[in-house]
Amino acid sequence: MKAKTSLKNVLCVAAIILAGCATARVDWNARLGNYTFDQAVIELGPPDKQAKLSDGRTVADWITRRNGGTSVSVGTGFGHGYYGGYPGGVGVVQTYNYPDTYESKLRLTFNTNNVLADWARK
Repeated sequence: MKAKTSLKNVLCVAAIILAGCATARVDWNARLGNYTFDQAVIELGPPDKQAKLSDGRTVADWITRRNGGTSVSVGTGFGHGYYGGYPGGVGVVQTYNYPDTYESKLRLTFNTNNVLADWARK
């Protein structure tokens, strides 16, 4: 029995996988005044950097994207393999390499009551 996979099916699967990696955008303006530092740590994990200012505010940075690049391979192969009577198969593969993505930092500033007072992307 021969399994035949079309390029169209492979590309559809790759598109579904890549779409599943997308994350929903957060409306940080809507969180001003009611989002706490503790909620940020629960949602985002511990900040990568944080500092307490002399006026009692806390500034914390989270790295929100870090990627060493992406590679997508699409290809077809043919042959019977070892058990089909041939020692191996022959395949053709096309690889698309995407460049490294950048780091994006989310900076959240919390007031003296540890409630979100300001935010910025860097």
